Amino acid sequence: QAQLVESGGGSVQSGGSLTLSCAASGDVFEGYCMGWFRQAPGKEREGVAASGKDGTSSYADFVKGRFTLSRDPDKDTAYLLMNNLTPEDTAMYFCAADYVPWRLQERYRHWGQGIQVTVSS
Repeated sequence: QAQLVESGGGSVQSGGSLTLSCAASGDVFEGYCMGWFRQAPGKEREGVAASGKDGTSSYADFVKGRFTLSRDPDKDTAYLLMNNLTPEDTAMYFCAADYVPWRLQERYRHWGQGIQVTVSS
């Protein structure tokens, strides 16, 4: 059974940085496309960043230049480096994986449980 586990969330002040990790187990990771999504209270879940089969990454406009997605195949782990955080980035963050390169669409087959990121002003 494929599993994704997020870590690295927490509280940070505005302008600070956090790195989220998504550890994959089972057959998830090799050949999979990864995505990061977030959901703020009272809002719909939205795509943040995603990787495609060609190795390129896609980013939502509201995180371009601030967030960076990366992967470590040796550790079966994906990362989301978040810089210059603002209170508007406060949300539950989820990682997702699938063989299909859904990019920022919420159609991934495998999802993590999510991890909270809180940014204070």
